[in-house]
Amino acid sequence: MSKIIKNGTIVTAGDIFTGDIYVDEGIIKDIGINLEKDCDEVIDAGGKYVIPGGVDVHTHLNLDAGIAVANDDFYTGTVAAACGGTTTIVDHMGFGPKGCNLHHQVNVYHKYAKNNAVVDYSFHGVIQHVDEFILKEMEQIVKEEGIPSFKIYMTYDYKVSDEEALKVLFKLKELGGITTVHPENNDAVNYLRQKFIKKGLTDPIYHALSRPTECEGEAVNRIINLAAIAEDAPLYIVHVSSSLALDYIKLAHNRGQNVYSETCPQYLLLDEERYKVPNNEGLKYIMSPPLRKKENQASLWKGIKDGHIHTVATDHCPFAFNKDKQMGKDDFTKCPNGAPGIEERIPLMFSEGVMKKKISLNKFVEVCCTNPAKIFGLYPKKGTIQVGSDADIVLIDPNLEVTLTKNMLHENVDYTAYEGFKLKGYPILTMLRGEIIAKNNKFVGKKGYGNFIKRKINKIVI
Repeated sequence: MSKIIKNGTIVTAGDIFTGDIYVDEGIIKDIGINLEKDCDEVIDAGGKYVIPGGVDVHTHLNLDAGIAVANDDFYTGTVAAACGGTTTIVDHMGFGPKGCNLHHQVNVYHKYAKNNAVVDYSFHGVIQHVDEFILKEMEQIVKEEGIPSFKIYMTYDYKVSDEEALKVLFKLKELGGITTVHPENNDAVNYLRQKFIKKGLTDPIYHALSRPTECEGEAVNRIINLAAIAEDAPLYIVHVSSSLALDYIKLAHNRGQNVYSETCPQYLLLDEERYKVPNNEGLKYIMSPPLRKKENQASLWKGIKDGHIHTVATDHCPFAFNKDKQMGKDDFTKCPNGAPGIEERIPLMFSEGVMKKKISLNKFVEVCCTNPAKIFGLYPKKGTIQVGSDADIVLIDPNLEVTLTKNMLHENVDYTAYEGFKLKGYPILTMLRGEIIAKNNKFVGKKGYGNFIKRKINKIVI
């Protein structure tokens, strides 16, 4: 069905203007003032902001963490995404069986997502071990599967060594892809965890204390230097949570190094005092890296404003507080890591960022929509409003006041980390490829409407 969105304030990463958007065959066909077209539907966007559909490049749907499975699958998680104004995700695939090849998890995740996802999607490859076969297979995944990004972990069971990281960095540079990395110093984390457990210090706050900012900062600095050794291989650092990590990223940028970075709403808006709340509710916030001291927040907001942090994603990985998280009630190390957030990202960044004047409207669109699409080979199909782009469009009512509660959200989990946040401005319509999939906080789309996107090799420098 053809549509015209009229009289809205259209916002891209570079422009703000009042105009109309003509959509047909799932594509933006025309943008102008007072457009007159024969169409099936006219949407009055007067007084509303019209932004590109959100692009969340860090989610964990259907994730099997070994001790628990994430509560959101590719249906429930993408319904929540749609209602929150996100129209495209790039999911970080979980680990497969020990020794499995790269195609194993790609095939598993295609089965998870196909006929279930309601927004468009892609995957990041996941590296569990590195040998000549894996390096050769990476080329097939990039060229044949359309997956030009892979994640390595510097901690957890399948952490890579520095030598393995170098091999991946060199290979992805050769292929025109990008390495994403979870940076924490594994040995330091494990030493501190065991030290606290031996002393009987098992409350949630010790999760944060066992993963101090220095563990993140050291690993960020190390992987940046390894990327430099790999002939300035492109590097994307996920969930930056601290001023210290950001300082190392700034140094890399000052050297002209090809490093991109991401933060998440939880690190901008929540702090480690949450681990001290009564009734073990601190378990809700056990994630890695952990929430930090409040003073880190101002640095991260400034990092976004100054262009040292390029994207805001969610690391959405929900485990039920009243079930899964309770495994950690007597020992924080037994608690599955992760928290929900796929639905709250766009509303939080608009209200807390734009309306409170921490970032501009353009910067909001840049870090939530455009930069993620550019870095991961989705642009200009996704992440912007221009003729020829997919008609992925979100309307935000800047005057709508909402109090975030679990009951109003669509995530398949029993809490939100942002319970009680009072927001000014909220998405009221989400369109994917010309079809309205969410309206007034209700999902109105179709199960399985989301398409897998074969992504391009990134040739855009931000």
